[in-house]
Amino acid sequence: MEQIIGNINGIDFTLGDTILELSYLIAALFFVVGLKLLSHPESARRGNFFAGGGMVLAMFTTLILHKDAGGNSIQMTNVWIILSALTIGSVIGWIVARRIKMTAMPQLVSLFNATGGAASALVALLEFPNADMNNLGSVLVTVLGLFIGAVAFSGSMIAYGKLDGKVKDLFSGVMKYVNLLLLVAAIAISVFIMISGQTPEQLNWAIYLLLGVSLLYGIMFVMPIGGADMPVVISLLNSFTGIAAAMAGFIYGNQAMILGGILVGAAGTILTLIMCKAMNRSLLNVIIGSFGANSASGPGAEGGIMKEISLSDASILLSYSKSVVIVPGYGLAVAQAQHVCHELEEILSTKGVNVRFAIHPVAGRMPGHMNVLLAEADVPYNQLVEMENINPDMPNTDVVLVIGANDVVNPAAINDQGSPIAGMPIINAHLAKNVIVMKRGRGKGYAGIENELFFGEKTRMLFGNAKDSLQNLVNEIKSL
Repeated sequence: MEQIIGNINGIDFTLGDTILELSYLIAALFFVVGLKLLSHPESARRGNFFAGGGMVLAMFTTLILHKDAGGNSIQMTNVWIILSALTIGSVIGWIVARRIKMTAMPQLVSLFNATGGAASALVALLEFPNADMNNLGSVLVTVLGLFIGAVAFSGSMIAYGKLDGKVKDLFSGVMKYVNLLLLVAAIAISVFIMISGQTPEQLNWAIYLLLGVSLLYGIMFVMPIGGADMPVVISLLNSFTGIAAAMAGFIYGNQAMILGGILVGAAGTILTLIMCKAMNRSLLNVIIGSFGANSASGPGAEGGIMKEISLSDASILLSYSKSVVIVPGYGLAVAQAQHVCHELEEILSTKGVNVRFAIHPVAGRMPGHMNVLLAEADVPYNQLVEMENINPDMPNTDVVLVIGANDVVNPAAINDQGSPIAGMPIINAHLAKNVIVMKRGRGKGYAGIENELFFGEKTRMLFGNAKDSLQNLVNEIKSL
């Protein structure tokens, strides 16, 4: 029996308890430092190590020092099972992360997010039989953990399927009423569980009904979301997973889980609101607006003339410019062209051209997609300029080179009040002196909206695979 070294408010504590709680405090500090470092690409790698180190510390001190109400340590059989699961999961995660392509990173984020939601929901489901039904707070965190975790799991799986092209959008005016009905049903079941006065055994049917309704709500909640809103939805689901993890922490009274979940939930919520502001839309409008369901009206919606440019003309125009802004989009990631894009930036810089990258908050398929993509190619972070900072310079920019971007440079957001993206802040590429757009073909963007920019007087199209076109462009510039 471990020696008791103190007593606070009638509760005895031992040296092991003290070390365990101290390790949770250190882990929490690691989480905070890691989150801070993750805010900058140059320090993000260290941030991951700090956050991961905090999690490893919390897990292993729990395995070694945790004791139940009877003062018993975790059984060795369970310790080996946990260590085996950790090892297998770590190996799988390592292999997947090493092999995943940047184009599939949003899908991977959604998949990982789904596993977090599922874990939190399972914790709530398994611990419900132990809930004190006379303690409303205990029942509330269990019910919330189950509901939010299940929604995060099923919603993230649908997001994964949509990003991977396996699940199609379901645009229907009736969907918002279906979702409202499911949400009301989930709340009603939750309230019934809390006030029924029955035992967990008697409420077994209700908790599984809540699980089913929550899973269905997660599916139906994400199904109507249009393609251009997926970065917002991924961020929102990530915040759900964090909140669900915090609920699991409350269930177990684990401070590390509580703080870690709160940090993830808060960061995800803040990022979601920032992206909504960047799109000039409310979160409610994102969720029920079915963005991208309708075709845009206005100039170019019925087609127009896209004027092409040759490689030699494009290379001359870029080489003899003073200022060039590159607007990266998902097409750059699809072509895996970030490295050759960096090569183009370097060769233009040696010719005295001021080259910068314009970053839109929702470019790509997940928050910060373009930042991560360009950081992978070692593009200096000071050359990545946010939309609100680059737009004032657009009228003085000689050439804007749009690579695989579409909706984030579409002037319909300004010119066409009937467009689904009306009012959304865009990168004002159309104000530059010249625009070169690199695309694989003449198709519409992810939101399914025709782009007025492609038919503009100052715009020239350079069709083809972005990686090949950029490499040919680099070769042409070198030969000048």
